Amino acid sequence: MSAAVRTRSASQEVSFSNEMENLGLNDHNIKAAAAAAAAAEEEAEKGHEEDDSVDDIEDDGSKLQSDHKELDLGPQDDDSLRRWKEQLLGSVDMSAVGESKEPEVKILSLSILCPGRPDLVLPFPFNSNSKSSSLFTLKEGSLYHLKLCFTVSNNLVSGLKYTNTVWKTGVRVDRTKVMLGTFSPQKEPYRYELEEETTPSGIFARGSYSARTKIVDDDGKCYLDVSYCFEIQKRWPSS
Repeated sequence: MSAAVRTRSASQEVSFSNEMENLGLNDHNIKAAAAAAAAAEEEAEKGHEEDDSVDDIEDDGSKLQSDHKELDLGPQDDDSLRRWKEQLLGSVDMSAVGESKEPEVKILSLSILCPGRPDLVLPFPFNSNSKSSSLFTLKEGSLYHLKLCFTVSNNLVSGLKYTNTVWKTGVRVDRTKVMLGTFSPQKEPYRYELEEETTPSGIFARGSYSARTKIVDDDGKCYLDVSYCFEIQKRWPSS
């Protein structure tokens, strides 16, 4: 029985080998065919990857062209430029905005407001003899605050700043610095009121003072630079 089985198995192996040889598929040919198939598959995958890379490059190129087109978009004519300025400046009278890039600030007046007293308006420019004579007199220990009146034209002015330095007998006794802000051009004048202060009091506080007031912007452009004298007395001057 076992001999018959072995004989049948050997016969089957010989028959299978003969069939493989007839087909030309010996071990060497099988391995070579497998290697060729693997190489062909790898080349095909590589080709797909290159195609994908080309597609990505084309997509990126299209995106860059689109971005470039978007960057090129902007005010192309006078109407577009006007609308663009309106968006930047907000509710500003565009007829007051010129083509000059430099803003222009004109100080119209400086007023001193005291409770229970009429406003003391100091027009600009000051009188030529204001450096040697008192421009105004304040009562010692009294409340007061300043009000500026000015116009802005041509363009936005940013970082407008007010500074005031006071001396008594050659010694600096006070220095005030206030950031007013940024203002857009308009026909109507701006009115800006500073915080309330109190004049000094006492026998040593009375007398003559000299002061220098300046208004400049972020770029250091000066719109006001005046020097003047004033007094602090025990009582208000008689009207």
